[in-house]
Formats: sequence, structure tokens, C-alpha cells
Amino acid sequence: MRLEITCEDRVGIAQEVLAIFVDREINIKGIDAITESGQIFMHMPDLDFSQLQDFMPQLRLIDGVKDVKTTNYMPSERERIVLDTLVRTLPDPIISIDSRAAIYAINDVAQQKINCPLTEVVGQQLSNWIKGFNFNRYLEGEEVLPHTRRLKFMDEDFVADILPVSLPSENNIKVVAGAVVMLKSEARLGQQINAFNQPKDNDFSDVLVFSSLMRKVVREARRMSLLDSSILLMGETGTGKELLARSCHLASERGEKPFVVVNCASMPDDACETELFGRLLSNGDVKKGIFELAEGGTIFLDEVAQMSGKLQSKLLRVLDDRRFRRIDDENEVEVDVRVISSTNADLLSMVETGQFREDLYYRLNVLGLNVPALRERRQDILPLADYFCKKACQTNHRSTVKIDDKCAEFMENYPWPGNVRQLENVILRAVSLLEGEVINIAHLQLPTYSQDSGYLEQEFDGTLEDAVKGFEAQLLRKLYPAYPSTRQLAKKLGLSHTAIANKLREYNINKKTVKI
Repeated sequence: MRLEITCEDRVGIAQEVLAIFVDREINIKGIDAITESGQIFMHMPDLDFSQLQDFMPQLRLIDGVKDVKTTNYMPSERERIVLDTLVRTLPDPIISIDSRAAIYAINDVAQQKINCPLTEVVGQQLSNWIKGFNFNRYLEGEEVLPHTRRLKFMDEDFVADILPVSLPSENNIKVVAGAVVMLKSEARLGQQINAFNQPKDNDFSDVLVFSSLMRKVVREARRMSLLDSSILLMGETGTGKELLARSCHLASERGEKPFVVVNCASMPDDACETELFGRLLSNGDVKKGIFELAEGGTIFLDEVAQMSGKLQSKLLRVLDDRRFRRIDDENEVEVDVRVISSTNADLLSMVETGQFREDLYYRLNVLGLNVPALRERRQDILPLADYFCKKACQTNHRSTVKIDDKCAEFMENYPWPGNVRQLENVILRAVSLLEGEVINIAHLQLPTYSQDSGYLEQEFDGTLEDAVKGFEAQLLRKLYPAYPSTRQLAKKLGLSHTAIANKLREYNINKKTVKI
């Protein structure tokens, strides 16, 4: 247990405190004295309640003792734990050596790189793993100063910051007790240099592109960002529409103003109207909506196809007049915002069926941009996977891992229905649970897929007829919101009106069971 004793700064008070411990034959494991705040911390064996009842009042009777209480930790313990945690979790290898250049301590990243148990590393010469610098000669020099050198660590190039550790001695002469070696790989240095040279988030540097198709998309987006018209981003879920929208905002003249994201699919109609346009409260106060909070900036309407007819009308007026009324307020509010919206639905088909306002569609789609699915730009798959691997390694504070050739080939041919988001999540899981240094196909948690057969359900239980019916039902449920009449749906699928009506009835697909 640990005690915190608050006392006056008086000569002999510490000796009187210690005398009580000696009288009761209590062994003291550690002492911290903080003179500035008048505190003495004592680390001792645990005492039962009856012992404490007798012991602590005796301490309080000492002249100058103000308070005695138990505490969870000693200041020196906390400092050591904080420092150990900080060093252990840093993303770069750090090695501490003693005055003979023997390893005293290493952090997690360095141990993973060396790939040996800690007991086999501590006490060994650093030269066993680092080549290109004589640490013994450095520590034995007359004047030991901080040093930066390029060297080899585990046969890879690193830049090392070598910082001497000195302790004060008699006559104020510092004695070198060792050094701390901080290592940075070429990749880490490149990331830091790029971050330093990067303009203030005002370009498309976060959008990683390697394929000619995606380069064209980014070129068009960059040109669109310089205009102040509405942009409609169209593409499947997970293709990076929000990232592209944010980049357009940052590259525009509005880049220093707010960028506000609104997920139209996640909010009920009335709540969405309040969130967007605000409300005049009964006491006269105003709850500002997103349009006011984003003044001068950009609003990103994600999944705009999910917006109700009522909100579509109100949004159209804002885009046309740049003014609106808060709920329960007759006064108009002027607003200056740019609207970027996205959808994974076929908005034009929804316009044709009356589900989405035609005038709003053309108002949002002043500048339209299609974001291709990942399977349409396969040249991006492996570079993105490599980037996500490095990102996951930094998140998990581990050394870089590799993707083996068979796994790389599999990933290039996989269709990635969830696109870039699915790829990132799969890589993060694989790296987080990986015990070795190489990712293979078995480490990817994905539905089994082959180029010849497509998706293979390993645990499928049923007949071919069951599978066909399941596919039919799923397809009809997806198409029904866009083609809510049997005649429209029959024409789309090339079947008779009667056949479609029977199937909708069989699978219980109607306006009550499917949200339109």
C-alpha cells in the first residue's frame, strides 16, 4: 500500500515520520519526497484495518503533519508508467543502451523488428543488430553529444538519432550512463517529409489514385472544386464519395470554412428538417440548423436519394433563393453555402418514376461526377492494399507486413462489392490478428469467390430451387423502390405483368413491406 503524508517544511519531520515506521517494524519499500508541495509518499506492505486504525493517528499527531491518507500510486511510479507507455507505443523503433553499449530496454516496435524474446535481447550488445556505427567508441569519447547517422538495422536502412543519457555527479561533471537510439525508416521519413511539404489540406493528396480511370476522375473533381456550383457524386457504397467531396471543399475558396456532412438516410423526416434548417424555440431562442452552421462553407448531403418529398421541396427553394425559414419562424434567413451531394441510387430512374423531383435533380447535378467501383479500376487494388497495410501497422504499433503473391493475385481478381471501404476493413482485420509477417488468402475474411463460379456460400443449406427463389426475392426487393408498379417492373425484367405480380405476391413485396 502507499501513503500520502502532507506536512510542513520543518527540519527533522521526515525523521519523526520514519521513526514511527521503525517502532512498528514496518518495512519501507520506497520513499518520494516533494518539497514544493510538502508531501511525503511512502510505499510499504499492506496493513489490515486494525493496524491502520492505530498507525495513521500516530502519524497525524506529529507536529507539522497536516493530513495522512492512502493513495493509489507513488509519483515516481506514475512517471515511470507514463514514460514506459509513451516509449512503448511510439511508431518508431527506440532502443536504450547502457555505458557499455549493451541493450537496457527496447520498445514494442523494435522488439517486433528484432523478432526475439525480450530476455534474449536485454544485456546483449547493440552491434548484434545495428551495423554502421561504433557505439562503444561513441560512448567512450571525451565529449558525447547528440548524433544523427544513417545505419543498418536488421539489414534495412534507417536514420538514427543517438541521444546521450547523462547523470550529474560531484563537481557538476556529467557522467554518461548510456544513450537512447531513435530509428526512422525510409518510409516513415518519407511520410513526415510529405506531411511537412503538403499545403494546408487544400488539395487532393488524401485521394490515392493509381489507375488512369481514377486519375481522370480526380482531374475533373479538381477542376470542379474551383467552381462554386453544386456537385453530384454518383457511385456505389464505399467508393470514396465523401473523401472526394471533402477534397473538393478543401481545394475551393471555401476551404477554410466548415464542411458539414448530413446523412439523409439516417434521420427521420421531421428530425432532418430541424437539423437542416433549425427551429425557433418557444422561449424565443433560436436553434441553428446545419445550413446556418455551415455559412460560407460546404454541406455534403450523403445518400440524397433518401430525402423525402417535403424536404426535397424545401431544399430546392434554398438552392434557388439562397434563403429559408426555420421551423416555427416566419422570418427568412439568407445563407451562403455550396451543396455537394452523393447517391448510390439511379436518380434519373427515380425522376422518371416520380420518386425524386426533376427540378431538384438538375439543380444538384450542375456538375456531375461518376466515381467508379473498385472492380472497374483494378490497378488501384494492390497499391491501396499496401497503403492500408502500412496504416494498420501504425495503428497496431507493429512492423510492416507483406502480402504474398497468391493473396495479391486473389485480391486483384476479387470483385470487392463493398469497394475501397471493404478493402480497408479487411486489411485492418488481417493485420490486427496476424501473428507472422506475411498476409495470405486465409487471413482475409471474405465470402469465398472464384472467377469461374463467383461467390460460393460454403455453408449453403438447401436446394437449387431455394437458391433461385432467394436470388429472385433479393433482386425484386432491390428493384421495387425504383419500379413500384408491376407494369414498370415487368418491362424492366422482360417478363409479363402477371408473372411479376405473382412473384411479388409470393415474396410479400409491396409498398407496406418495402420502403419507397
